[in-house]
Amino acid sequence: MRLMPRLRSALQIRLRRRHVALACLAAVLLALLALDRVFPLPLPAGEAGLIVAAADGTPLRTWPSVDGVWRYPVRADQVSPRYLEAVLNYEDRWFRWHPGVNPFAMLRAAWQWLWNGRIVSGGSTLTMQVARMLDPPPRSVPGKLRQIARALQLEAHFSKDEILTLYLNHAPMGGIVEGVEMASRVYLGKPSKHLSHAEAALLAALPQAPSRLRPDRAPARAQAARDKVLERMAAFGVWSPALVADAKVERVGAQPIRAHWLAPLAAERLRSEARAPAGGPRTEGALQVVRSTLEPEVQSTLERMLLDRVDQLPPKVSMAALVMDNASLALLGYAGSADFSDRARFAHVDMVRGIRSPGSTLKPFLYAIALDEGLIHSESLLSDAPQAFAGYEPGNFQAAFSGPVSVADALTRSLNVPAVDLLDRVGPQRFAARLRAGGLRLRMAKGATPNLSLILGGAGTSLEELVGAYRALAAGGLAGQPRLSPDAPRIENRIMSEGAAFIVRDILETGGHPDRPFIESGARRVAWKTGTSFGFRDAWAVGVTDRHTIGVWIGRPDGTPNPGFFGANIAAPLLKDIVAALPGSVAATPRKPPASVSAVEICWPLGRALADTEAAHCHQQRSAWALNGAAPPTLPDRVRPGGQLDTVWIDPDSGLRSTPACRTDALPRRVARWPTHLEPFLGPALREKVGIPAWSPRCAQGGGDAGSLRITGITPGTVLRPTPGRSSARVSVQLLGASGKVWWLLDGRLLRSAPANIEQVVEVVSAGAHTLSVLDAGGRYAVVDFGMSIPGQP
Repeated sequence: MRLMPRLRSALQIRLRRRHVALACLAAVLLALLALDRVFPLPLPAGEAGLIVAAADGTPLRTWPSVDGVWRYPVRADQVSPRYLEAVLNYEDRWFRWHPGVNPFAMLRAAWQWLWNGRIVSGGSTLTMQVARMLDPPPRSVPGKLRQIARALQLEAHFSKDEILTLYLNHAPMGGIVEGVEMASRVYLGKPSKHLSHAEAALLAALPQAPSRLRPDRAPARAQAARDKVLERMAAFGVWSPALVADAKVERVGAQPIRAHWLAPLAAERLRSEARAPAGGPRTEGALQVVRSTLEPEVQSTLERMLLDRVDQLPPKVSMAALVMDNASLALLGYAGSADFSDRARFAHVDMVRGIRSPGSTLKPFLYAIALDEGLIHSESLLSDAPQAFAGYEPGNFQAAFSGPVSVADALTRSLNVPAVDLLDRVGPQRFAARLRAGGLRLRMAKGATPNLSLILGGAGTSLEELVGAYRALAAGGLAGQPRLSPDAPRIENRIMSEGAAFIVRDILETGGHPDRPFIESGARRVAWKTGTSFGFRDAWAVGVTDRHTIGVWIGRPDGTPNPGFFGANIAAPLLKDIVAALPGSVAATPRKPPASVSAVEICWPLGRALADTEAAHCHQQRSAWALNGAAPPTLPDRVRPGGQLDTVWIDPDSGLRSTPACRTDALPRRVARWPTHLEPFLGPALREKVGIPAWSPRCAQGGGDAGSLRITGITPGTVLRPTPGRSSARVSVQLLGASGKVWWLLDGRLLRSAPANIEQVVEVVSAGAHTLSVLDAGGRYAVVDFGMSIPGQP
C-alpha cells in the first residue's frame, strides 16, 4: 500500500517535468518567432533593376538595380546542369540534407584553423553563403553566429530550391555583376543554359574571390581556380577524369564587362512602357526582365549595315530601319538611329516613331483603293502631262512628262501627275479615311483637311505605321500593327482587298505584266517603293517579301533639307542589302493570283477588254491584271466630255475632215479619241490610227482640236544645225491662238510654263528627231516635229 503514494508522486514529478520542458520549448519557439519578427530576413526587394531581352533571352540593354548591380534572374531549371553539379559539389555536397548549418563541416573547419593557425577550409554551407549575401555580417565570432542564425531562418522560410535560386541570382561574380546568368552572358557571351564543363567550373569558382578571380582581368588566377573545381569534381567521381582533362585544355578568356547596347532605342521604348520613363522616378519591385520580339542576329546585322554607311552621310544625318515578320507582326530588327553613340546625329531621337512626310510611299495604297473601287485595272491609260487641278500643278521628280502611261508604269516610275489625277477622282478625304481604317494615320497641320498634296507627302506618318501598312501586300490586304513585345495584341485591319494586294505587289515586284515569262533568279523577289519628301528632307524605301516587310528612312531628325538625297539613290540600296542579308528561302515559283484576279487583254485608248472593242478602236493592245473580271474604261476626259468615242465628219471627195454644216453630204466616222492631254504626245503612227484627217480648207476648224493653236518660228520637218563652234542650236518660237498660261515641252520634258504671248527660246543639245509641244489650260495643243543634225553624230 505504501508503494502507491510513491508511484503517484513519481508520476506527478514526471508530468511536472514534461510540462516544464514543453513550456520551455514553447517559450523558445515563441522567442524564435519573436526574433524572426523583430529581425526579419532582408530579402531582395525594391531592386528596380531592369533588363530588356531579345526573343531568345539575349540581353539587349541592361539597367542596374538601385544598388548599381547587374543581375539577370533565372531559375535552376534554366541553368546548365553542369553548373549546378559544380556548385553543389564544390560548395556544399550536403546542401539537400542539412538544416542550413553543417555541424560536421563547422567542426572540421574549426579544428583545421586551430591546428594550422590559419583557415584551411570554410565551414559555410550554401545557405550560409546566401545569408551572407543578404545580410553581410562582420568578420567576427558574433558575425558568424548571426550568419548561422540567418541561415537557419532561411531554411525555415524557404525550400531548398528557393534558396538555391537566391544563390544563382545573387552570387558575386566580380565588379557589378551578380548571378550566374549575368556572369555567363557578360564574360562568356552565352546563356548559362549552354555552359561547357570548363565554363561551369569557372563560374562556380568565381564567388570564392570575385574581385581577385575576374576572368577579364586575371585569367591566369581564374584558370587556376577553375582547375581546382575540376579536380574536386573528378575526386568526388561526379565527372570522369577524361572529361576533366579535356576541360582543363580550354583556356580562360573573357570579354571585358561593358554595357549592352543592342537595339538601345527599342530597349528604351520597352523600358518606358514597362516602368517609369527614363529620368523619372524608379518604381519599387523585383528585378524585371522585359522580353522583346527582336532577333539578335537580325538586329546585329541591321545595326552593322547602318554603321557601315553612316560615315558616308553628311553631318547630322541619321537613319532608321525596321524588319517585321509578316506572319506574326513581330519586329525582328529595330534601329531608331544610325549610331547611338553619336549625339551629333541625334542618336537618342527614335525615328522609327518620328512623324515625317512620307513622300510618294502612299501611292501603292491609292492604286489599290482605285482597283477596289472599280476605277482602274493594271494597264488603265493615265495621263502624264501638264495639268492643273483647281490651281494645284504637280510636276514629276525628273521634271519630264511621258504622255500616255499605264497604271503599272505610273506606279513603278512613281509619276506624280497620274497619282494626283487619280486621287482627285477617288477623293482625298475618302483616301485618308481608308488609310486610317487600315491603321495608317495621316497627321496634318491643325485645322487642315485632306487635299491633293496627300499623295506627294502632304501629311505626316511614321516608319512604323508605313511598315505595318505595307505588310498588306504580303498578307492578302490586311495591314498589321508591328509588335515589339511578345505580349502585345495582334491587331490587323483591312486596307485593301486580296486581289488589289496581289496586283499592286506584282506591279512593284515585277512590273505587273501578266504576259511576261517567269524567270527563275537567285535573288529574293521584293516589292519595293521609294519616296522623297519636299525639299529632300526625308528619303524612304519600303519593301515586302514573302516573309518580311522592311522599311528604311534617312534624313535629319530636325527636318533640315539634304539636297540630292532621295529615296531611290540613298534609301533603296540600303533596303536591298537588308533584304539580301535576311534569313529565308528564295521564292522559286511564280506567285499564283487569287480567284478574284485574272489576266485580260485590253485596248488603248478606250481601256476596255479586247473582246469588247472594235478592231478599228484598238490602237494598242496590252495584257493587264483585272479585278473581279472587270475591265474599267479609261477615266473620263477632263477637257472633252462625252467619252472617248467620238464622231467626226469626212468630206467624201477629199477625204479630209469636214462638218455637216460645211458639206451636207459629209460622211460620219466613229473614232476612238485619246484623252485630250495626251494628244500632243502621240507619234505619227498613233495619230494615223486615230483616223482623224486634217481639216478640209473649205471648212472652218472645230474648237478644241489640234490646229486651234499654232507654233511659229519652226516648221514641221525642219532640220536644225548648230552654229560653228557650238554643240547646240537655239530657236525662237511663239504661240498663236492662245491666251493665259501655257506649258512648253521638248520631247516630253517640261521646259517652262509661261504666258502664251511671250516668245520662247528653245535650246536643242542632241542630234536626232525631236518634238516641240505646247498645251494650254483648256486642253488645246500644237505640235511640231523637227530634227537636229550635228557633224560627227548620227
